[in-house]
Amino acid sequence: MLHRLVGDLMTTAVVSVRRDMGFKDIVQHLTEHDITAVPVVDDQSRPIGVVSEADLLRKQENQADPGGHLTAAHLLPTESAKAQALTAEGLMTSPAVTARPEWSVVEAARAMAHHHVKRLPVVDDLGRLVGIVSRDDLLHVFLRRDVAIEEEITTDVLTRTLGLRSGEVTVRVADGRVTLGGTVPQESLIPVAVRLSESVDGVVDVTNHLSAENETTAGAQGR
Repeated sequence: MLHRLVGDLMTTAVVSVRRDMGFKDIVQHLTEHDITAVPVVDDQSRPIGVVSEADLLRKQENQADPGGHLTAAHLLPTESAKAQALTAEGLMTSPAVTARPEWSVVEAARAMAHHHVKRLPVVDDLGRLVGIVSRDDLLHVFLRRDVAIEEEITTDVLTRTLGLRSGEVTVRVADGRVTLGGTVPQESLIPVAVRLSESVDGVVDVTNHLSAENETTAGAQGR
């Protein structure tokens, strides 16, 4: 089974800034490149933080309401410091949460969820920035065609991995939803077939209609 890795999905033409870049220049970078955040790197191109639109908006949030309708915002000390910052080093959220090119989609998704971030700078063995992967990039695996998913489950999961004969199990895929039918030699193979099918890139859900040969035989003898 061939799983798409972060290195396959990431954007390699990464826009980054240095720690001394000024506020307005960062805003201009985001606007020019149509991005919502940018990694901050040191002199060795190693990510040390990320500046997002949310970080930049702290400055607006900290200002008095021109209409006088709102009371002053109560920011935490760290947020207040960002509101006063003028360079990337002061504005960034740090340390940077990074990923590696060899990570799976699952690893990257869990890291994003755990750290409550929408993107991860990707680094090489030396910690240097080589790409960036976003939530949108990870979702691309669900754009796989149904026929490709069906072929991978049939060939890689059922035949090569589980050693099942052709035709023993039927695979139907519609909009990423997989339905498994037919019989397998042993009941213990059923949860394995389901679990491996669920792990195929692009699969949204698996419906299990599999039965074991001994169950089928017993049912026939009981009639």
